[in-house]
Amino acid sequence: MTPEELQKREEEEFNTGPLSVLTQHCNMVLENVKEMWTEVPKSGKGKKKSKPVNKDRYISKMFLRGDSVIVVLRNPLITGK
Repeated sequence: MTPEELQKREEEEFNTGPLSVLTQHCNMVLENVKEMWTEVPKSGKGKKKSKPVNKDRYISKMFLRGDSVIVVLRNPLITGK
């Protein structure tokens, strides 16, 4: 799959949405999710300050309890939308 095809597929999946279930308590079931986060390694005494590391993982099906949902954003990798 070319990078252009992959980008188009990711845009289609994002526009149709990974959300399968949403309850009145904001519990969610998400499918085909890419989770992204940044880890800042702890630096010990005498060590150089570590740079933040961006990480991600693919999750085929995820349950999010409503009280753990803080914010839901559009895909930050797609610009201009």
